[in-house]
Amino acid sequence: MVNTCSFINEAKEESIETILDLARYKAAGTHKQLIVTGCLAQRYGRELRDMLPEVDVFVGTGEFVHITEIIEHKRRLLDGPVTYIGAAHVLPDHTVPRFPTTHFYSAYLKVAEGCNHKCAFCIIPKIRGRQESRPIASLVAEAEGLVAQGVKEINLIAEDLTAYGRERRDGTTLLALLKALSTIAGLAWIRLLYCYPNYLDTPLLRRMRREKSGEGIRRLLDRIRSTLPGVVLRSSFIVGFPGEQEDDLQQLCDFVTEAGIDNVGVFRYSQEEGTTAGTMPDQVSEEVKEDRWHRFMERQAHVARKKNLARVGKEQAVLGGGQDDQGRWWGRTQGQASDIDGIVLLENCQADIGEIIPARMTGVDGYDIRATCLFETHTQNPVASVAIDFIDTSL
Repeated sequence: MVNTCSFINEAKEESIETILDLARYKAAGTHKQLIVTGCLAQRYGRELRDMLPEVDVFVGTGEFVHITEIIEHKRRLLDGPVTYIGAAHVLPDHTVPRFPTTHFYSAYLKVAEGCNHKCAFCIIPKIRGRQESRPIASLVAEAEGLVAQGVKEINLIAEDLTAYGRERRDGTTLLALLKALSTIAGLAWIRLLYCYPNYLDTPLLRRMRREKSGEGIRRLLDRIRSTLPGVVLRSSFIVGFPGEQEDDLQQLCDFVTEAGIDNVGVFRYSQEEGTTAGTMPDQVSEEVKEDRWHRFMERQAHVARKKNLARVGKEQAVLGGGQDDQGRWWGRTQGQASDIDGIVLLENCQADIGEIIPARMTGVDGYDIRATCLFETHTQNPVASVAIDFIDTSL
């Protein structure tokens, strides 16, 4: 079974390559069925049915909760691919069984599906549909079940986390959800991923259909940092948007230096069919995108090193992750998201996996931080801190 993405070209290419790789197992007779699920199936399922006869079933994003019945149904059908598309999404609740694929101590909690924004470069609303938020009671019930299984850290996700609950018009808000989750005994960390605080505004950015001024985003960052001292911020940026000039890239680089955002991801603009930006003139060449991506990353590397150096000598709680391929013990602070940020390399430490321990930061190793464990009892207060990720704050 391949769960696919079709957000950008690289994701589509990786999905197709994975499907073809797994098709070899079926051809060899070691596997009987090949199932393709997710956004690629939702967006292109009917076209792919003709292109990829190796696939038995294509299941769209709105039908995954029926995957068992679909596979059983396919077994009773004649040969040939079958496509189940359905709605853009079906909002599951806490009663839908889930099989964790992350480390036992960390889990993702999807609080809403869909998006109501109309960003020029983004295809997500057409794939996922309009936003629909889950009730707080359902999310708390699911979170309690996860904590009972050993989860210490919950990562809240949605296409637009900050808009959680707005369309329900019944008092459901992100703040109310956080207050409810913070009462769960044993839940130590909550991370907010994919927040949408509106965005920077330059002539180029207006073409992206973003909504906030440059001064507005600066005031927002100042307010967050004054309200939550020590908060860790992440953002994602896009380089190579149609019409982007050298001056635009320089403004972007100057902004990340000024803003001092802790962790940054950068995407090369992907020209997507069905988007406003996909038909804009002045598309930027792949070579120029690559060059600008490297230059931006070099600038951000200096920012990240400066931020990490400022942490040296300080004590922070670290969630133990075990040993890496070189036998080194490692973990993550509250501000380091799994798989996408740096890690803490732990010295003088053999902490249990999933244990939260105190450590003193001693040095910097690229995007990673070196630290020494402090062998003291660590009090796990509910929701010791919150890390915030602003999505695609793009110039």
